[in-house]
Amino acid sequence: MGETNDTKSGHNLHAVGGPGHDSDNQQVHSDESIRGDVRGDVRGDIHEGRGDVHESRGDVRESRGDAASVRRRGIYLLPNLITTGALFAGWYAIVAGMNGQLIAAALAIFAAIALDTADGRVARKLHTESQFGAEYDSLSDLVAFGVAPALVAYSWGLNSLGKIGWMVTFVYMACAALRLARYNTKGDISSFTGLASPSAAAIIACAVWAWTDTTDAAPSLIAASGMGVVVVIVALLMVSNFTYFSPKGFDIRGRVPFITMVLAVLLFAILLADLPRALLFFATLYALSGPAQSLWELLHGENSGSGEEPPLE
Repeated sequence: MGETNDTKSGHNLHAVGGPGHDSDNQQVHSDESIRGDVRGDVRGDIHEGRGDVHESRGDVRESRGDAASVRRRGIYLLPNLITTGALFAGWYAIVAGMNGQLIAAALAIFAAIALDTADGRVARKLHTESQFGAEYDSLSDLVAFGVAPALVAYSWGLNSLGKIGWMVTFVYMACAALRLARYNTKGDISSFTGLASPSAAAIIACAVWAWTDTTDAAPSLIAASGMGVVVVIVALLMVSNFTYFSPKGFDIRGRVPFITMVLAVLLFAILLADLPRALLFFATLYALSGPAQSLWELLHGENSGSGEEPPLE
């Protein structure tokens, strides 16, 4: 009986204490879940904060990169200094031509040609080519090879032709500007389309130099008219579609046959014998190479075409 009562009382106590324990357990679980949610939220906020910090660091790095790129912006010094030298040589040729110093003006034009050749080679060698350098070089070429030769020719004797004289020189200057603009759009390196403006300037400078070196007399009307014809022809060759060999593609570092060195020595000897006329001869020969090549290709094409048999009907 006692055991039965104790058992019953134990069962009753368990029955009475059961719901209380369940509610305590549920409260503990709810507290743990709340703590877990709080910890998750806090950790999420921390991760989000760290993400914001990383993003802010990335923005700072980007801003530093932009600032560094801004500081790095500028122009390359050496090739643009050489271009400035060519520009100065062209301006000096203009001033010398206006003062009647025609030989000094012609030499200044050749100095501009040498500097114009050097700035491009230096830029390509040092990998310092830029859009600014190309535009600056074109403006320098317009002064040195467009304005300066036209004014030197006008001061030499084309002024005696009156309006025809300044019209001829203006045509030359305008064709030089068009030639430079077309070169900038096409960017031909292996060959030139139309006579290059330095070569055209060399022809006019050599003609004036050769005449002034021969005599101090003023050019006659016939000589001035002949010079006007030469200026117009050279101007039209600049805007023509004739193809000319580009010396930019010539590699001076490669090996050449021994006979090439012998020919170079002979060339120097010819130039030193009579420099203005020798330069005029080679410049004229180069100017005529474009029409001669086109004529050769035209005749060669006609000959090859005439040798073909007509198609069978």
